[in-house]
Amino acid sequence: MNKIPESELILDKRGAIYHLGVRPDELADTVIVVGDPDRVPIVSKYFDTIEHRLQHREFITHTGHLGTKRITVTSAGIGPDNIDIVMNELDALVNIDFTNRTIKPQLRSLSIFRFGTCGSLQAHIPVDSFVAGSHGLGFDNVMHYYNEQCTKEETQMIDAFIAHTGLKGNVTPYIFTGSNELLQHFSKGFYQGITVGCPGFYGPQGRVLRLGLAYPGLIEKLTDFRFENTFISNFEMETSAIYGLGRALRHRCLSLNVIVANRVLKQFSKDGAAAVENLIKASLEIIAAHNL
Repeated sequence: MNKIPESELILDKRGAIYHLGVRPDELADTVIVVGDPDRVPIVSKYFDTIEHRLQHREFITHTGHLGTKRITVTSAGIGPDNIDIVMNELDALVNIDFTNRTIKPQLRSLSIFRFGTCGSLQAHIPVDSFVAGSHGLGFDNVMHYYNEQCTKEETQMIDAFIAHTGLKGNVTPYIFTGSNELLQHFSKGFYQGITVGCPGFYGPQGRVLRLGLAYPGLIEKLTDFRFENTFISNFEMETSAIYGLGRALRHRCLSLNVIVANRVLKQFSKDGAAAVENLIKASLEIIAAHNL
């Protein structure tokens, strides 16, 4: 088997992967990805023990145990470009032999959860509520650089979405399904729907400060979209890339978000920090209880 060159698989002097600064033995099979580096200790404070505390640039990683469950929490920063780094490096940590620089003959599948914040696109999904993403619909271009095909249902869904919104030209949306195996455990206390991943916070999410929008009215079209029994529940900046790369790399992925803004009702959470804390506690309880 061909060796992966040093320019492609970059390791530091400690034998850790380049950006995350993590070695294979320091990663659990269940991984929680957060955006904000300061959120990592907010998650890991619920662990019973912490084995590793690591930091390189904005990537902070804690690995420990919640009961008998070994869990890693790592920060990705904001946006799909950082997700490209994190997902590829998480996969490399479990599926590439760092000594021989070859792909392992037996591949492992991680359970990867995103804990994040988002905006609601439905009036009936209020601020401070939780959403589990059934699909990740991407306005970013990350997955256009990888040779991964959609399923027939996903193709039908994205075709219906393009016909509904009229999006074309500079934006070529894509969609991938999250892990139904994980999603089934997040029905009680969680709304479920399509999570849109945007490549920015202002224009890509329809916010206007001083600049005009190339796609005015897009928010309303997102809210109105339906495909069979599925609708768009929320949007943020990471889920589509997580689901797309998770599919391509054969990992189980689920995005769990708390609503901090309702874009339909023009409302914002009065205590976003408390809302995030509630999401973390509720999600960790389910992960530990079902050994996900």
